[in-house]
Amino acid sequence: MRISLLSVLVDDQDKALNFYTTILGFIKKTEIPMGEHKWLTLVSKDVLDGVELVLEPIAFEPAKIYQEALFEAGIPLVAFQVNDVDAEYSRLVSLDVVFSLQPTQMGTAKIAVFNDTCGNRIQIFQVL
Repeated sequence: MRISLLSVLVDDQDKALNFYTTILGFIKKTEIPMGEHKWLTLVSKDVLDGVELVLEPIAFEPAKIYQEALFEAGIPLVAFQVNDVDAEYSRLVSLDVVFSLQPTQMGTAKIAVFNDTCGNRIQIFQVL
Protein backbone atom coordinates (compact mmCIF):
# COMPACT_ATOMS: atom_id res chain seq x y z
CA MET A 1 0.00 0.00 0.00
CA ARG A 2 1.30 3.49 -0.82
CA ILE A 3 0.03 7.04 -0.93
CA SER A 4 -0.52 8.27 -4.48
CA LEU A 5 -3.11 11.05 -4.08
CA LEU A 6 -3.60 13.73 -1.42
CA SER A 7 -6.63 16.03 -1.63
CA VAL A 8 -6.56 19.69 -0.66
CA LEU A 9 -10.00 21.25 -0.42
CA VAL A 10 -10.15 24.55 -2.32
CA ASP A 11 -12.90 27.11 -2.78
CA ASP A 12 -11.84 27.96 -6.35
CA GLN A 13 -9.92 25.47 -8.49
CA ASP A 14 -8.62 28.03 -11.00
CA LYS A 15 -7.37 30.37 -8.27
CA ALA A 16 -5.82 27.40 -6.47
CA LEU A 17 -4.13 26.20 -9.67
CA ASN A 18 -2.57 29.62 -10.14
CA PHE A 19 -1.39 29.87 -6.52
CA TYR A 20 -0.03 26.33 -6.25
CA THR A 21 1.82 26.52 -9.60
CA THR A 22 2.87 30.18 -9.92
CA ILE A 23 3.61 30.88 -6.25
CA LEU A 24 4.45 27.49 -4.73
CA GLY A 25 6.08 25.98 -7.82
CA PHE A 26 4.11 22.76 -8.24
CA ILE A 27 3.52 21.44 -11.77
CA LYS A 28 0.10 20.61 -13.21
CA LYS A 29 -0.08 16.90 -14.04
CA THR A 30 -3.73 16.27 -14.87
CA GLU A 31 -6.69 18.49 -15.77
CA ILE A 32 -9.86 16.73 -16.88
CA PRO A 33 -13.15 18.67 -17.10
CA MET A 34 -15.90 17.01 -15.08
CA GLY A 35 -18.97 19.20 -15.45
CA GLU A 36 -18.87 22.18 -13.12
CA HIS A 37 -15.49 21.12 -11.70
CA LYS A 38 -12.44 19.25 -12.92
CA TRP A 39 -10.07 16.49 -11.88
CA LEU A 40 -6.99 18.61 -11.23
CA THR A 41 -3.72 17.23 -9.91
CA LEU A 42 -0.28 18.69 -9.30
CA VAL A 43 3.13 17.20 -8.57
CA SER A 44 6.33 18.47 -7.06
CA LYS A 45 8.82 19.70 -9.65
CA ASP A 46 11.39 17.55 -7.81
CA VAL A 47 9.35 14.31 -7.92
CA LEU A 48 7.32 14.20 -11.12
CA ASP A 49 6.19 10.61 -10.53
CA GLY A 50 5.49 11.13 -6.81
CA VAL A 51 2.35 11.79 -4.81
CA GLU A 52 -0.22 13.86 -6.72
CA LEU A 53 -1.89 16.78 -4.96
CA VAL A 54 -5.58 16.91 -5.90
CA LEU A 55 -7.10 20.40 -5.89
CA GLU A 56 -10.48 19.20 -4.69
CA PRO A 57 -13.43 21.59 -5.12
CA ILE A 58 -15.44 22.16 -1.96
CA ALA A 59 -18.89 21.08 -3.07
CA PHE A 60 -19.93 19.22 0.08
CA GLU A 61 -21.28 21.41 2.89
CA PRO A 62 -19.71 19.43 5.77
CA ALA A 63 -16.33 19.79 4.03
CA LYS A 64 -16.81 23.58 3.98
CA ILE A 65 -17.53 23.56 7.70
CA TYR A 66 -14.45 21.41 8.34
CA GLN A 67 -12.21 23.68 6.25
CA GLU A 68 -13.49 26.83 7.96
CA ALA A 69 -13.06 25.30 11.43
CA LEU A 70 -9.45 24.29 10.72
CA PHE A 71 -8.66 27.74 9.33
CA GLU A 72 -10.24 29.58 12.28
CA ALA A 73 -8.37 27.36 14.74
CA GLY A 74 -5.08 28.12 12.95
CA ILE A 75 -4.53 24.46 12.08
CA PRO A 76 -2.77 23.68 8.79
CA LEU A 77 -4.58 21.33 6.43
CA VAL A 78 -1.33 19.88 5.07
CA ALA A 79 2.43 20.23 5.45
CA PHE A 80 5.04 20.42 2.71
CA GLN A 81 8.70 19.72 3.36
CA VAL A 82 11.25 22.28 2.15
CA ASN A 83 15.05 22.35 2.29
CA ASP A 84 15.25 25.76 4.00
CA VAL A 85 12.22 27.23 5.79
CA ASP A 86 13.84 30.65 6.19
CA ALA A 87 14.66 30.94 2.48
CA GLU A 88 11.20 29.71 1.42
CA TYR A 89 9.55 32.08 3.90
CA SER A 90 11.50 35.02 2.43
CA ARG A 91 10.68 33.96 -1.13
CA LEU A 92 6.96 33.61 -0.40
CA VAL A 93 6.74 36.88 1.57
CA SER A 94 8.29 38.64 -1.45
CA LEU A 95 5.36 37.24 -3.47
CA ASP A 96 2.86 38.68 -0.96
CA VAL A 97 1.98 35.36 0.68
CA VAL A 98 0.49 35.98 4.12
CA PHE A 99 1.95 33.97 7.01
CA SER A 100 0.16 33.29 10.29
CA LEU A 101 3.33 31.75 11.78
CA GLN A 102 6.81 32.96 10.92
CA PRO A 103 9.66 30.44 10.90
CA THR A 104 9.75 28.81 14.32
CA GLN A 105 11.91 26.00 15.63
CA MET A 106 9.96 23.17 17.23
CA GLY A 107 12.19 20.39 18.47
CA THR A 108 14.14 18.99 15.54
CA ALA A 109 12.10 20.86 12.93
CA LYS A 110 11.53 24.42 11.82
CA ILE A 111 8.03 25.32 10.61
CA ALA A 112 6.05 28.24 9.20
CA VAL A 113 2.37 28.52 8.27
CA PHE A 114 0.74 30.54 5.48
CA ASN A 115 -2.66 31.19 3.89
CA ASP A 116 -3.06 29.54 0.47
CA THR A 117 -5.79 32.07 -0.55
CA CYS A 118 -8.18 29.17 -1.16
CA GLY A 119 -9.42 28.59 2.39
CA ASN A 120 -6.47 26.72 3.92
CA ARG A 121 -3.50 27.22 6.15
CA ILE A 122 -0.48 25.37 4.81
CA GLN A 123 2.58 24.45 6.87
CA ILE A 124 6.07 24.24 5.46
CA PHE A 125 8.70 22.43 7.49
CA GLN A 126 12.38 21.64 7.50
CA VAL A 127 13.93 18.77 9.44
CA LEU A 128 17.00 20.11 11.22
